[in-house]
Amino acid sequence: MGKRGGKRGRGRGGRGRDNQRPAIRRDPVVVPKANRLYEKYYNELGIIPEDERDAFWETLRNELPNSWRFTGSKGHAIPVLKRLKSYYIPHIATLTHEGQPVDPPQPLPWYPNEMAWQMTTPKHVVRKYAPFAEFKKYLVSENYVGNISRQEVVSMVPPLVMDVKPGMTVLDLCAAPGSKTAQLIEMVHGGEEARMRKVIKELRQWEGREVSPDGKEIDDEVKEEEQEGDWADDGRATGLVIANDSDYKRAHMLIHQTKRLNSPNLIVTNHDASQFPSIKLPSDPTSEGGSAQNKYLKFDRILADVPCSGDGTPRKNINVWKDWTSLNGIGLHPLQTRILVRALQMLKVGGRVVYSTCSMNPVENEAVVETAIDRCGGSSKVEIVDCSALLPGLKRRPGISSWKVMDKTGRFWDSWEQVVKQQEEFGSEGLGKLFPTMFPRNGAEERLPLERCVRVYPHLQDTGAFFITVLQKKSEIKAKPEGQQPANMSVIDAARSAEVEKDLAIRDAVEDNPGPVMSIINEIESKEPTKSDQAPHIAAADGFVPPAVERAESNPSAAERQNQANVPTAPVSAQKRLIAAEGDVYQAAKRVRVSGDDGAAPGDAAAAPGDEDRIVHYPPPPSAQLEEKDNTRSRSTMNGAPKKEQQFEEPFKYLDSNHAELEGIYRFYGLHERFPRSRFLVRNIEGYPNKTIYYTSALAKGILQENEGSGIKFIHCGIKAFVKQDVPREDVCKWRIQTDGLAMLESWVSEERVVRLHSKKTLRPLLLEMFPRIDGEEWKKLGEVGEQLLDASLGCHVLRVEKGEGDDGFEERMVLPLWRSPASVNLMLPKEDRKAMLLRLYNDETPLQDNAKQRSKDKIEVKAAELEEEEEEEKEEKARANTSSGDEAPEPSGEPDIQDDPSAVGHIRLPNADQEREAELEVGLATGHIDEKYVAEQMVKDAS
Repeated sequence: MGKRGGKRGRGRGGRGRDNQRPAIRRDPVVVPKANRLYEKYYNELGIIPEDERDAFWETLRNELPNSWRFTGSKGHAIPVLKRLKSYYIPHIATLTHEGQPVDPPQPLPWYPNEMAWQMTTPKHVVRKYAPFAEFKKYLVSENYVGNISRQEVVSMVPPLVMDVKPGMTVLDLCAAPGSKTAQLIEMVHGGEEARMRKVIKELRQWEGREVSPDGKEIDDEVKEEEQEGDWADDGRATGLVIANDSDYKRAHMLIHQTKRLNSPNLIVTNHDASQFPSIKLPSDPTSEGGSAQNKYLKFDRILADVPCSGDGTPRKNINVWKDWTSLNGIGLHPLQTRILVRALQMLKVGGRVVYSTCSMNPVENEAVVETAIDRCGGSSKVEIVDCSALLPGLKRRPGISSWKVMDKTGRFWDSWEQVVKQQEEFGSEGLGKLFPTMFPRNGAEERLPLERCVRVYPHLQDTGAFFITVLQKKSEIKAKPEGQQPANMSVIDAARSAEVEKDLAIRDAVEDNPGPVMSIINEIESKEPTKSDQAPHIAAADGFVPPAVERAESNPSAAERQNQANVPTAPVSAQKRLIAAEGDVYQAAKRVRVSGDDGAAPGDAAAAPGDEDRIVHYPPPPSAQLEEKDNTRSRSTMNGAPKKEQQFEEPFKYLDSNHAELEGIYRFYGLHERFPRSRFLVRNIEGYPNKTIYYTSALAKGILQENEGSGIKFIHCGIKAFVKQDVPREDVCKWRIQTDGLAMLESWVSEERVVRLHSKKTLRPLLLEMFPRIDGEEWKKLGEVGEQLLDASLGCHVLRVEKGEGDDGFEERMVLPLWRSPASVNLMLPKEDRKAMLLRLYNDETPLQDNAKQRSKDKIEVKAAELEEEEEEEKEEKARANTSSGDEAPEPSGEPDIQDDPSAVGHIRLPNADQEREAELEVGLATGHIDEKYVAEQMVKDAS
């Protein structure tokens, strides 16, 4: 959404359905499930009791069970869950595989309301064993339409311990791929359906209008919401979820994962989590002449599911066995700490941060928690919350307060003092990038209750491994700069540590960048001797260039000198280590200011993606400061070309409440005056509604408008409310209600645009058939819907499927978009949604019938045949005229007859496999927007 460029492979140069690249089958690579250092490290740490270690390692070598979660509101999730329990589980319970009974799916005992399930039957059995075919189709179809989310069990835990309530502002700092974000969205919208139904019910009763029955689930939810619900905006959720990811492509994966929830309370951003920018809020009104005070957003809850080594995931990521080294966790420790500190800075007093990883390494877990709390002022400012009473039924182990650190050679170190002593006596060989903050703080004056952290191990409940900690902010903080001496170190120890880190930094820099001469020598020594007289090629010598001599006539200005390209002799990472080694490594580094935090320390400067080899200026030159002003263009260029990773995003432009298009929409649908007009936006720089109109919450609107042009990279917000549609007459509204926004809008639409349905028999043909006819006597086939549509006006309607009793009644209330054409009607649903509903409601897998396409083919073929006959008659008349004048009949041209050309008249396929154009013509013909003659002429024209 909001991106320029069309879909690939749709034009003349792309591959159509009949020209796809053949799939290449490759044998899976067998990775041995063993790693000596990996197993040595965790056995030596002692985090698993000795009598459980065999079970621990055996579980890690087995495949993960299938697991999934039912998504969306209770009203929508419960019917899908009921189908699983009433139909599929009894069927699976009767199956056997290789002579053994199959275990049916089981609900997770600790997940609320049985909304998460697990199945121990191996995935390859479910995938290939014929008796599971029905169950597999159920999972696939419901997952496709968003009613089920395939999610690893332990990944579901962090959002549950955040204690998110409706109305809260929530930040997910490292959100992609989005399964946890989806949980947070559901929590922010908790009870919304019930609240909106209650508000509408009271409004309709006051106006004396008909109200749809709700059902027990909604009635029960209303009673819960009456106590402490989010009622401020007519029942609509007022909270907000901001989901962020530093990778642009993964951020769009996140959008795809979450858009199925249709939340107007979601904003997606694209920033480095450790330097997440402060978000400005609209200022409060001031007295006349007074200056407005800046306000910045503080969050009630923040999830920091940080990048990690992932060494708790070998059951799904088999490469862990092959690639694990102790350096994986050691290298990520500083970044993880910066992210957690930044999260605590942005948190409200009394708010909670949940820190989590899918690693078992204490360097990435307890060490990060200790370091972040120390930098933020200790336990008087931030406390670890005891979670032992949360999620009863979840088997877990407490966090650890003592651990060892392994260097890259496999040696263990109990404390930083041992590292210092080793370096002083024997040098720094093999120590790697160790830091004092990676070790337990046994000598600190204040002992943190790390046992309150949560560790989940695979063998406890047949899951992956996970680490979770809940932190609560007790008062405002001012974080210490990164690298300041830890609380458990004396001044003397800190000085010794600085010398050690200086030596380690110099050694690492030399290892990473040995210099051109040493590179040439190393490559010559590594070459195998040959019998050839020809000297071997030395690649390292290709880059050995003598320094350029500055010309005397070169006299750049001061600004040019400051901004001229300085080509570094080593990557920035190596240069930083060399610079740090020249002075005290614990000196506070200069940083880019992250504004808006009252008393909070700024975020730490880091090279932007793609800028690793760029020399950083402190302070930045004037031209560099301009780079942060515009988030719609590349931050830097090389030789005039924008960097590839910087993407253009269309701006968010809100429509005026009195915009002519909105006036027409409100008038046509009879939208109630209490539904807000000021929250509709478009995604183009002109701010004009061309194709799509989006809807957002009030808080999201305030944030987008207040931070426009600030440099914050917003890439998604809003749900599609209205989409432009071709219409046969001017009195028909060209804006139809999109499925995404239907749940938000349907209750506020007037009764004139509502069609009600109570019978399953009537809904089934509407799902099976696209564009069923209602002209003549055809409307009678659609029962109660046909009667209502017979005299209904053209355009978009809301189809309300009401709850009922008996075999022909519905267990759930549903709302669907319906389009009334001059001669037909159509549910505006994707094909996969239709198939999922047919399977769930009727256990029906009948192929869908596209009546419009078939009628279009018939009409086009008839019309094309008529045109052919006319052409043949014209040819005969010309031939007769030529004969009568004495001329000979013309020789055959040798061209194929148009009737024999498979791409010509009489066949529906258009040239060049232009399927979109074909579909456009067929739908246009079915809806009466174009006639058969026009379509046939186009086909004859293309064929010739």
